[in-house]
Amino acid sequence: MSTTKKFAVTALAAALGVSTLAACGGKDESGSGDGQQKSKTVTLVSHDSFNASDAVLKAFTKETGYTVKVLKSGDAGAALNQEILTKGSPRGDVFFGVDNTLLSRALDNGIFTPYEAKGLDAVPEDVQLDGDKHRVTPVDTGDICVNYDKKYFADKKLAPPKSFDDLIKPAYKNLLVTENAATSSPGLGFLLGTVGQYGDDGWQGYWKKLRANGVKVVDGWEQAYNEEFSGSAGGKKAKADRPLVVSYASSPPVEVLYAEPQPKEAPTGVATGTCFRQTEFAGLLTGAKNEEGGKALIDFLIGKKFQEDMPLNMFVNPVVKDAKLPELFTKHGVVVDKPQTVAPDKIADNREQWVKSWSSLVLK
Repeated sequence: MSTTKKFAVTALAAALGVSTLAACGGKDESGSGDGQQKSKTVTLVSHDSFNASDAVLKAFTKETGYTVKVLKSGDAGAALNQEILTKGSPRGDVFFGVDNTLLSRALDNGIFTPYEAKGLDAVPEDVQLDGDKHRVTPVDTGDICVNYDKKYFADKKLAPPKSFDDLIKPAYKNLLVTENAATSSPGLGFLLGTVGQYGDDGWQGYWKKLRANGVKVVDGWEQAYNEEFSGSAGGKKAKADRPLVVSYASSPPVEVLYAEPQPKEAPTGVATGTCFRQTEFAGLLTGAKNEEGGKALIDFLIGKKFQEDMPLNMFVNPVVKDAKLPELFTKHGVVVDKPQTVAPDKIADNREQWVKSWSSLVLK
């Protein structure tokens, strides 16, 4: 949803524009030891795509007495790396935005303190990837997929691609832009999607063909989507020339929501045979100055108010079973029935080598 979030996340870069936000005004009161007032601010460290409505953050303050400060720290991978470097003396209380592609890195480095969130029984077990230890809590899911510019393909009288196999066909030569798998969460997710599709023995051969077919690689999602992709609002302004981009299945609703006037149909579509399922987590940072506030915030992140607020703020799917999706999200988004997945332990054992091999194949 990383970022490099969430979709992800991620698809709201133009709408965010601030590095911190608070649920309401007021001074940060902090102290330690008996007789001193505890901090009334809880700091959430996240990737740049975290967003929540003011009303929902104010509701958290009203319910708990804590004001939320959000510290945005770049792409999900970059944000996680900063927390690893400051292990034990974290910049905040809760980290949001580590996903299943990077989860083992966070857990192996011991940056989280176990906490079993209230309300976790409403979250399906299949997304509770650390369910036995509760070092992280699942918050949202999203699908990393190739998006396409509908107008481009209509004008060319060319059918848009549907699958990974389609992307290496001559008809789609020099049309795709993707993110660097070494620096970007969606870029890594797309790489893992090809691992899931073609297996250990086939994914490298696929990328050789994709490279020969003119795939373009840029550092991160914002550059790929807003500068290189002809179907995005930003791409149109920049006269971008790539009608295929690695983004999210929930990116099309973004193009509708922020268009003036809003179109009846999204200008972009999703190649549903190119998707990889991403799950984003939050965790209580070891050494957090406001541990109680951090626990309350994690509880809130899987509460119904926040879960139902996410789809049109971060364009990701809630993990809570009975959370309702807004009509715009369901009308213009895409449901991916069979996304690619790779087991977390397999990602942990192979991620670094996969990225190294990918870099030598694609970036040379």
